[in-house]
Amino acid sequence: MLAGMAVLVAAGAAGLVLGPASIGAGDVLGALVSRLPLVDLDTGLTTRQSAILWELRAPRVVLGGLVGGTLAIAGATYQGAFRNPLADPYLLGAAAGAGLGATLAIAYGGVGSATLLPVAAFVGAVGGVAAAYTLARTVGGARSSATLLLAGVAVASFLTAAQTFVQQRHAESLRQVYGWILGRLATAGWSDVVTTLPYVVGAVVVILLHRRLLDLLQVGDDEVRALGAHPERIRLVVLAAATLGTAAVVAVSGLIGFVGIIVPHAVRLVVGTGHRLVLPLSFLVGAAFLILCDVGARTVLAPAELPIGVVTAAVGAPCFALVLASVKGAR
Repeated sequence: MLAGMAVLVAAGAAGLVLGPASIGAGDVLGALVSRLPLVDLDTGLTTRQSAILWELRAPRVVLGGLVGGTLAIAGATYQGAFRNPLADPYLLGAAAGAGLGATLAIAYGGVGSATLLPVAAFVGAVGGVAAAYTLARTVGGARSSATLLLAGVAVASFLTAAQTFVQQRHAESLRQVYGWILGRLATAGWSDVVTTLPYVVGAVVVILLHRRLLDLLQVGDDEVRALGAHPERIRLVVLAAATLGTAAVVAVSGLIGFVGIIVPHAVRLVVGTGHRLVLPLSFLVGAAFLILCDVGARTVLAPAELPIGVVTAAVGAPCFALVLASVKGAR
Protein backbone atom coordinates (compact mmCIF):
# COMPACT_ATOMS: atom_id res chain seq x y z
CA MET A 1 0.00 0.00 0.00
CA LEU A 2 2.82 2.40 0.86
CA ALA A 3 4.44 1.71 -2.50
CA GLY A 4 1.13 2.42 -4.26
CA MET A 5 0.76 5.71 -2.39
CA ALA A 6 4.35 6.66 -3.25
CA VAL A 7 3.71 5.98 -6.95
CA LEU A 8 0.57 8.13 -6.83
CA VAL A 9 2.38 11.01 -5.09
CA ALA A 10 5.21 10.86 -7.66
CA ALA A 11 2.71 10.85 -10.54
CA GLY A 12 0.81 13.78 -9.00
CA ALA A 13 4.05 15.76 -8.64
CA ALA A 14 4.90 15.07 -12.28
CA GLY A 15 1.42 16.21 -13.29
CA LEU A 16 1.85 19.52 -11.45
CA VAL A 17 5.38 20.25 -12.68
CA LEU A 18 5.29 19.10 -16.31
CA GLY A 19 3.38 20.96 -19.01
CA PRO A 20 3.73 23.40 -21.90
CA ALA A 21 4.21 26.30 -19.44
CA SER A 22 7.42 26.10 -17.42
CA ILE A 23 6.96 25.96 -13.63
CA GLY A 24 9.90 24.71 -11.55
CA ALA A 25 9.57 21.82 -9.11
CA GLY A 26 10.77 24.04 -6.26
CA ASP A 27 8.13 26.65 -7.06
CA VAL A 28 5.41 23.98 -7.14
CA LEU A 29 6.60 22.58 -3.79
CA GLY A 30 6.64 26.09 -2.30
CA ALA A 31 3.12 26.74 -3.61
CA LEU A 32 1.88 23.50 -2.04
CA VAL A 33 3.51 24.29 1.31
CA SER A 34 2.09 27.81 1.27
CA ARG A 35 -1.44 26.35 1.23
CA LEU A 36 -0.85 24.55 4.54
CA PRO A 37 -2.52 26.05 7.64
CA LEU A 38 -0.42 28.59 9.59
CA VAL A 39 2.20 28.79 6.80
CA ASP A 40 2.95 32.17 5.22
CA LEU A 41 5.41 31.63 2.38
CA ASP A 42 6.27 33.72 -0.69
CA THR A 43 6.06 31.15 -3.52
CA GLY A 44 7.80 33.22 -6.17
CA LEU A 45 5.15 32.30 -8.74
CA THR A 46 3.82 34.97 -11.06
CA THR A 47 0.07 35.54 -11.23
CA ARG A 48 -0.04 33.65 -14.53
CA GLN A 49 1.94 30.69 -13.16
CA SER A 50 -0.23 30.56 -10.05
CA ALA A 51 -3.39 30.50 -12.18
CA ILE A 52 -1.96 27.71 -14.37
CA LEU A 53 -1.00 25.67 -11.32
CA TRP A 54 -4.17 26.03 -9.23
CA GLU A 55 -6.88 26.53 -11.88
CA LEU A 56 -5.62 24.23 -14.65
CA ARG A 57 -3.05 21.64 -13.58
CA ALA A 58 -4.15 20.88 -10.01
CA PRO A 59 -7.84 20.14 -10.83
CA ARG A 60 -6.73 18.18 -13.88
CA VAL A 61 -4.36 16.04 -11.81
CA VAL A 62 -7.03 15.40 -9.18
CA LEU A 63 -9.65 14.60 -11.84
CA GLY A 64 -7.21 12.28 -13.63
CA GLY A 65 -6.58 10.47 -10.35
CA LEU A 66 -10.31 10.06 -9.69
CA VAL A 67 -11.03 8.83 -13.22
CA GLY A 68 -8.07 6.45 -13.43
CA GLY A 69 -8.57 5.08 -9.92
CA THR A 70 -12.29 4.53 -10.44
CA LEU A 71 -11.87 2.79 -13.81
CA ALA A 72 -9.16 0.51 -12.38
CA ILE A 73 -11.04 -0.51 -9.21
CA ALA A 74 -14.25 -0.95 -11.24
CA GLY A 75 -12.36 -3.19 -13.68
CA ALA A 76 -11.01 -5.30 -10.80
CA THR A 77 -14.56 -5.51 -9.39
CA TYR A 78 -16.08 -6.63 -12.70
CA GLN A 79 -13.32 -9.24 -13.16
CA GLY A 80 -13.90 -10.57 -9.64
CA ALA A 81 -17.70 -10.56 -9.87
CA PHE A 82 -17.74 -12.41 -13.20
CA ARG A 83 -14.59 -14.49 -12.58
CA ASN A 84 -13.58 -13.28 -16.05
CA PRO A 85 -10.10 -11.76 -16.61
CA LEU A 86 -11.31 -9.91 -19.74
CA ALA A 87 -14.14 -8.05 -17.96
CA ASP A 88 -13.84 -4.28 -17.80
CA PRO A 89 -16.03 -1.42 -16.49
CA TYR A 90 -17.72 -1.06 -19.88
CA LEU A 91 -18.76 -4.72 -20.13
CA LEU A 92 -22.49 -4.38 -19.40
CA GLY A 93 -23.23 -1.51 -21.76
CA ALA A 94 -21.94 1.48 -19.80
CA ALA A 95 -19.72 2.65 -22.67
CA ALA A 96 -22.37 2.15 -25.33
CA GLY A 97 -25.01 3.89 -23.20
CA ALA A 98 -22.70 6.80 -22.40
CA GLY A 99 -21.71 7.06 -26.08
CA LEU A 100 -25.35 7.20 -27.18
CA GLY A 101 -26.21 9.75 -24.49
CA ALA A 102 -23.27 11.96 -25.45
CA THR A 103 -24.10 11.66 -29.16
CA LEU A 104 -27.72 12.65 -28.55
CA ALA A 105 -26.59 15.64 -26.45
CA ILE A 106 -24.17 16.80 -29.15
CA ALA A 107 -26.56 16.20 -32.05
CA TYR A 108 -29.69 17.70 -30.49
CA GLY A 109 -28.39 19.80 -27.59
CA GLY A 110 -27.55 22.88 -29.68
CA VAL A 111 -25.81 25.67 -27.79
CA GLY A 112 -26.42 23.87 -24.47
CA SER A 113 -24.72 20.63 -25.53
CA ALA A 114 -21.57 21.29 -23.46
CA THR A 115 -23.63 21.53 -20.28
CA LEU A 116 -25.98 18.70 -21.24
CA LEU A 117 -23.27 16.25 -22.37
CA PRO A 118 -22.03 15.00 -18.94
CA VAL A 119 -25.58 14.52 -17.70
CA ALA A 120 -26.61 12.67 -20.87
CA ALA A 121 -23.50 10.46 -20.74
CA PHE A 122 -24.13 9.62 -17.07
CA VAL A 123 -27.80 8.78 -17.68
CA GLY A 124 -26.86 6.75 -20.77
CA ALA A 125 -24.23 4.70 -18.92
CA VAL A 126 -26.54 3.90 -15.99
CA GLY A 127 -29.43 3.23 -18.35
CA GLY A 128 -27.36 0.85 -20.48
CA VAL A 129 -26.35 -1.28 -17.49
CA ALA A 130 -29.89 -1.18 -16.06
CA ALA A 131 -31.24 -2.40 -19.41
CA ALA A 132 -28.71 -5.25 -19.47
CA TYR A 133 -29.62 -6.32 -15.94
CA THR A 134 -33.36 -6.11 -16.69
CA LEU A 135 -32.92 -8.20 -19.83
CA ALA A 136 -30.90 -10.80 -17.92
CA ARG A 137 -33.58 -11.04 -15.21
CA THR A 138 -36.31 -11.35 -17.83
CA VAL A 139 -34.74 -14.21 -19.78
CA GLY A 140 -32.75 -15.97 -17.09
CA GLY A 141 -33.52 -14.57 -13.68
CA ALA A 142 -29.99 -13.04 -13.61
CA ARG A 143 -28.88 -16.06 -11.58
CA SER A 144 -26.09 -16.82 -14.01
CA SER A 145 -23.19 -14.45 -14.63
CA ALA A 146 -23.06 -15.81 -18.21
CA THR A 147 -26.66 -14.66 -18.79
CA LEU A 148 -25.81 -11.20 -17.51
CA LEU A 149 -22.72 -11.02 -19.73
CA LEU A 150 -24.69 -12.02 -22.83
CA ALA A 151 -27.41 -9.50 -21.97
CA GLY A 152 -24.69 -6.84 -21.69
CA VAL A 153 -23.36 -7.75 -25.13
CA ALA A 154 -26.85 -7.58 -26.65
CA VAL A 155 -27.68 -4.21 -25.07
CA ALA A 156 -24.28 -2.73 -26.00
CA SER A 157 -24.75 -3.83 -29.63
CA PHE A 158 -28.21 -2.25 -29.78
CA LEU A 159 -27.08 1.04 -28.21
CA THR A 160 -24.05 1.20 -30.51
CA ALA A 161 -26.30 0.71 -33.53
CA ALA A 162 -28.56 3.51 -32.29
CA GLN A 163 -25.53 5.77 -31.80
CA THR A 164 -24.31 5.02 -35.33
CA PHE A 165 -27.74 5.88 -36.72
CA VAL A 166 -27.77 9.24 -34.92
CA GLN A 167 -24.26 9.98 -36.13
CA GLN A 168 -25.23 9.25 -39.74
CA ARG A 169 -28.22 11.56 -39.43
CA HIS A 170 -26.02 14.34 -38.00
CA ALA A 171 -22.71 13.95 -39.84
CA GLU A 172 -21.70 17.53 -38.95
CA SER A 173 -21.31 16.42 -35.30
CA LEU A 174 -18.93 13.51 -36.03
CA ARG A 175 -15.76 15.39 -35.05
CA GLN A 176 -17.20 16.45 -31.71
CA VAL A 177 -18.58 12.98 -31.00
CA TYR A 178 -15.27 11.26 -31.74
CA GLY A 179 -13.44 13.89 -29.70
CA TRP A 180 -15.53 12.83 -26.70
CA ILE A 181 -15.24 9.09 -27.43
CA LEU A 182 -11.43 9.31 -27.48
CA GLY A 183 -11.45 10.78 -23.96
CA ARG A 184 -10.21 14.06 -22.50
CA LEU A 185 -9.44 15.55 -19.10
CA ALA A 186 -9.76 19.23 -19.96
CA THR A 187 -11.56 20.74 -16.99
CA ALA A 188 -13.32 23.99 -16.24
CA GLY A 189 -11.55 24.38 -12.89
CA TRP A 190 -12.62 22.39 -9.85
CA SER A 191 -16.29 22.01 -10.80
CA ASP A 192 -15.82 18.59 -12.48
CA VAL A 193 -13.88 17.35 -9.44
CA VAL A 194 -16.58 18.51 -7.02
CA THR A 195 -19.32 16.95 -9.18
CA THR A 196 -17.54 13.60 -9.55
CA LEU A 197 -16.06 13.15 -6.08
CA PRO A 198 -19.22 12.04 -4.14
CA TYR A 199 -19.97 9.28 -6.67
CA VAL A 200 -16.37 8.05 -6.66
CA VAL A 201 -16.14 8.02 -2.85
CA GLY A 202 -19.46 6.20 -2.53
CA ALA A 203 -18.57 3.59 -5.15
CA VAL A 204 -15.09 2.94 -3.75
CA VAL A 205 -16.34 2.61 -0.16
CA VAL A 206 -19.05 0.08 -1.14
CA ILE A 207 -16.61 -1.95 -3.25
CA LEU A 208 -13.96 -2.04 -0.51
CA LEU A 209 -16.55 -3.11 2.08
CA HIS A 210 -17.34 -6.12 -0.16
CA ARG A 211 -13.74 -7.12 -0.90
CA ARG A 212 -13.89 -10.31 1.18
CA LEU A 213 -17.20 -11.30 -0.43
CA LEU A 214 -15.58 -10.87 -3.85
CA ASP A 215 -12.95 -13.39 -2.73
CA LEU A 216 -15.78 -15.69 -1.71
CA LEU A 217 -17.33 -15.49 -5.21
CA GLN A 218 -14.17 -17.01 -6.69
CA VAL A 219 -15.06 -20.48 -5.32
CA GLY A 220 -18.32 -20.64 -7.32
CA ASP A 221 -21.96 -19.66 -6.81
CA ASP A 222 -23.11 -23.06 -5.51
CA GLU A 223 -20.36 -23.11 -2.91
CA VAL A 224 -21.22 -19.52 -1.86
CA ARG A 225 -24.86 -20.51 -1.35
CA ALA A 226 -23.74 -23.52 0.67
CA LEU A 227 -21.95 -21.09 2.98
CA GLY A 228 -25.17 -19.15 3.52
CA ALA A 229 -24.35 -16.14 1.34
CA HIS A 230 -26.25 -14.85 -1.69
CA PRO A 231 -24.01 -14.56 -4.78
CA GLU A 232 -26.67 -12.76 -6.86
CA ARG A 233 -27.09 -10.12 -4.17
CA ILE A 234 -23.33 -9.66 -3.75
CA ARG A 235 -22.87 -9.37 -7.51
CA LEU A 236 -25.72 -6.85 -7.82
CA VAL A 237 -24.36 -4.58 -5.07
CA VAL A 238 -20.73 -4.49 -6.25
CA LEU A 239 -21.67 -4.12 -9.92
CA ALA A 240 -24.11 -1.32 -9.09
CA ALA A 241 -21.38 0.52 -7.17
CA ALA A 242 -18.79 -0.04 -9.92
CA THR A 243 -21.26 1.09 -12.59
CA LEU A 244 -22.24 4.25 -10.70
CA GLY A 245 -18.58 5.22 -10.28
CA THR A 246 -17.81 4.42 -13.91
CA ALA A 247 -20.80 6.42 -15.16
CA ALA A 248 -19.75 9.42 -13.07
CA VAL A 249 -16.16 9.51 -14.37
CA VAL A 250 -17.13 8.71 -17.97
CA ALA A 251 -19.53 11.65 -17.91
CA VAL A 252 -16.61 14.08 -17.39
CA SER A 253 -13.78 12.25 -19.18
CA GLY A 254 -15.30 10.43 -22.15
CA LEU A 255 -14.45 6.81 -22.92
CA ILE A 256 -10.91 6.00 -21.75
CA GLY A 257 -9.95 2.42 -22.46
CA PHE A 258 -7.39 -0.08 -21.13
CA VAL A 259 -7.17 1.35 -17.58
CA GLY A 260 -9.77 -1.08 -16.22
CA ILE A 261 -8.01 -4.03 -17.86
CA ILE A 262 -4.26 -3.58 -17.53
CA VAL A 263 -4.03 -2.02 -14.07
CA PRO A 264 -5.82 -4.81 -12.11
CA HIS A 265 -3.81 -7.46 -13.99
CA ALA A 266 -0.53 -5.68 -13.29
CA VAL A 267 -1.45 -5.37 -9.60
CA ARG A 268 -2.38 -9.08 -9.36
CA LEU A 269 0.97 -9.95 -10.89
CA VAL A 270 2.67 -8.27 -7.91
CA VAL A 271 0.39 -8.95 -4.92
CA GLY A 272 -1.60 -12.03 -5.93
CA THR A 273 -5.35 -12.42 -6.47
CA GLY A 274 -6.77 -11.50 -3.05
CA HIS A 275 -9.15 -8.54 -3.35
CA ARG A 276 -8.07 -7.17 0.04
CA LEU A 277 -4.98 -5.78 -1.69
CA VAL A 278 -5.98 -5.86 -5.37
CA LEU A 279 -8.86 -3.39 -4.99
CA PRO A 280 -7.16 -0.52 -3.10
CA LEU A 281 -3.91 -0.93 -5.02
CA SER A 282 -5.79 -0.91 -8.33
CA PHE A 283 -7.29 2.44 -7.34
CA LEU A 284 -3.89 3.94 -6.41
CA VAL A 285 -2.01 2.57 -9.43
CA GLY A 286 -4.87 3.36 -11.82
CA ALA A 287 -4.90 6.95 -10.58
CA ALA A 288 -1.13 7.27 -11.07
CA PHE A 289 -1.28 5.62 -14.50
CA LEU A 290 -3.90 8.03 -15.87
CA ILE A 291 -2.19 11.11 -14.41
CA LEU A 292 1.04 10.12 -16.20
CA CYS A 293 -0.84 9.36 -19.43
CA ASP A 294 -2.41 12.83 -19.21
CA VAL A 295 1.05 14.37 -18.79
CA GLY A 296 2.04 12.65 -22.03
CA ALA A 297 -1.18 13.77 -23.75
CA ARG A 298 -0.54 17.45 -23.05
CA THR A 299 3.23 17.56 -23.56
CA VAL A 300 4.13 15.27 -26.50
CA LEU A 301 2.67 17.59 -29.16
CA ALA A 302 2.53 20.79 -27.05
CA PRO A 303 0.90 23.25 -27.41
CA ALA A 304 -1.48 20.84 -29.18
CA GLU A 305 -2.99 18.06 -27.10
CA LEU A 306 -3.53 14.37 -27.83
CA PRO A 307 -6.79 12.64 -26.81
CA ILE A 308 -5.90 10.79 -23.61
CA GLY A 309 -7.63 7.66 -24.90
CA VAL A 310 -5.02 7.49 -27.66
CA VAL A 311 -2.21 7.65 -25.07
CA THR A 312 -3.74 4.98 -22.80
CA ALA A 313 -4.20 2.69 -25.81
CA ALA A 314 -0.64 3.31 -27.08
CA VAL A 315 0.81 2.62 -23.62
CA GLY A 316 -1.73 0.06 -22.51
CA ALA A 317 -1.57 -2.36 -25.44
CA PRO A 318 2.16 -3.20 -25.11
CA CYS A 319 1.89 -3.17 -21.31
CA PHE A 320 -0.99 -5.65 -21.48
CA ALA A 321 1.08 -7.88 -23.81
CA LEU A 322 3.94 -7.81 -21.28
CA VAL A 323 1.56 -8.68 -18.45
CA LEU A 324 0.17 -11.61 -20.44
CA ALA A 325 3.70 -12.81 -21.25
CA SER A 326 4.65 -12.56 -17.57
CA VAL A 327 1.59 -14.55 -16.50
CA LYS A 328 2.33 -17.22 -19.11
CA GLY A 329 5.97 -17.40 -18.02
CA ALA A 330 4.99 -17.78 -14.37
CA ARG A 331 2.83 -20.87 -15.10
